[in-house]
Amino acid sequence: MLERFSDWHPSLVDLIARSEAPLIAKPLYASPVGHRWGRRPGLTLIGDAAHLMSPFAGEGQSGDARRRGTGAGDHCLRDDIEAALASYEAAMLPRSEDAAAQSAAGLDMCFNDQAPRPLVDFFQSMRSGVEA
Repeated sequence: MLERFSDWHPSLVDLIARSEAPLIAKPLYASPVGHRWGRRPGLTLIGDAAHLMSPFAGEGQSGDARRRGTGAGDHCLRDDIEAALASYEAAMLPRSEDAAAQSAAGLDMCFNDQAPRPLVDFFQSMRSGVEA
């Protein structure tokens, strides 16, 4: 690890050097951006099952939990489960597609041949926007 990141800032290299825990590489999984499925009576997917994406956009199943009832509540009150599920999917699928695209862009920003420069540039641009 030290050799791989030897050209990074000394404070980050030092952080790696002082680490006592062994490195455990974990794969990142993501569904293709825009992935959708056909309606199945009485069934839908939520959370990571509905839109598996890397964590680089800060989205995930917590967003579904906040939005799950949005637009579906009236249908549930009328015992129209199919309409409730269709309403949920109609709201969730476009939102999750946008989040998945942001996540894929964030992943690329962090893991490309120029890393960490694109990530640093991103945060510097955010800082510039705050100061303006």
